[in-house]
Amino acid sequence: MADAKVIPFDDDRSRSGAGRRRGVPPGGGRVQVPASAGPAPVSALPGGQVPEGAAEAASGDDRPAPGSGWERRVAGGLAFLRRRLTGDYEVDEFGYDEELTDQVLMSVLRPLADTYFRVEVKGIENIPSDGGALIVANHSGTLPLDGLMLQVAVHDNHPAGRHLRLLAADLVFMLPVVNELARKAGHTLACSEDAERLLQAGEVVGVMPEGFKGIGKPFGERYKLQRFGRGGFVSTALRAGVPIVPCSIVGAEEIYPMIGNSKTLARILGIPYFPITPTFPWLGPLGALPLPTKWTIQFGEPIPTDGYPPEAAEDPMLMFNLTDQVREQIQHTLYKLLVQRRSVFF
Repeated sequence: MADAKVIPFDDDRSRSGAGRRRGVPPGGGRVQVPASAGPAPVSALPGGQVPEGAAEAASGDDRPAPGSGWERRVAGGLAFLRRRLTGDYEVDEFGYDEELTDQVLMSVLRPLADTYFRVEVKGIENIPSDGGALIVANHSGTLPLDGLMLQVAVHDNHPAGRHLRLLAADLVFMLPVVNELARKAGHTLACSEDAERLLQAGEVVGVMPEGFKGIGKPFGERYKLQRFGRGGFVSTALRAGVPIVPCSIVGAEEIYPMIGNSKTLARILGIPYFPITPTFPWLGPLGALPLPTKWTIQFGEPIPTDGYPPEAAEDPMLMFNLTDQVREQIQHTLYKLLVQRRSVFF
């Protein structure tokens, strides 16, 4: 199988995500796909008619010709497979494969978001249409499905079709298969250097500062935010001069009610915790099925950072105040959404 093209990552570019097309660099950050020599024009028949489909075939365009729905899907699928086999696709320096994410990964996750969890998205207009932005969300659910649902929510509901680049923990990139899928989906290591490069390049970056403390907390502490670390995400946003968008997720806490934690098994397996729920491990693989709770994802008013001087990123008091402001806004919104919720499942 041929290797894919690597997209040089340009810190000065700005992406909107909605108007991109293959081979058209939005600001110098993508490799220009070499244009092949154009085919000879299609001649008309003596009656003045061009044979149906001949112009499309001569153009060399990968897009499927008009036809019935299943024919278009088959043609599109075959064209997609051809590009994957020949290496005629692009990835950026972080390993992000936009075509694979849009056509495969999102298609797999979308039914889970739309049908199973019935995710309701509010405040999507608070995410800017272009330029960098840092989305800061609460983390919960025993398994990090909330990050994936957040990624679908941004991509499918934002008018500009923006892509969310999640910052993930080291453990994600140590697991076989999961590592490759995370890279392809645009996730990168949760470090300030990578986050700052993405933000300065105009990307929407997502971070969940609670980390394992959030997803591994017992069910009795649901919707109570854990410590947000030392405010490293605030420092990164200040250096990049991008707004911070608080995000509150309701519904993820109940998908795997964690009633216990086997620390011995967690130590043996080398993982932060080993969850015990009402169904896992008692029902085996079936116990890993999440409960079909009703989710709400709300994006709050953005907190601007571009008005601070460059040295503000090194001010510990400012970082503490902004971190506390973001945390309080998320917690307040969580309580508000819980009061409005009719039921865990409806």
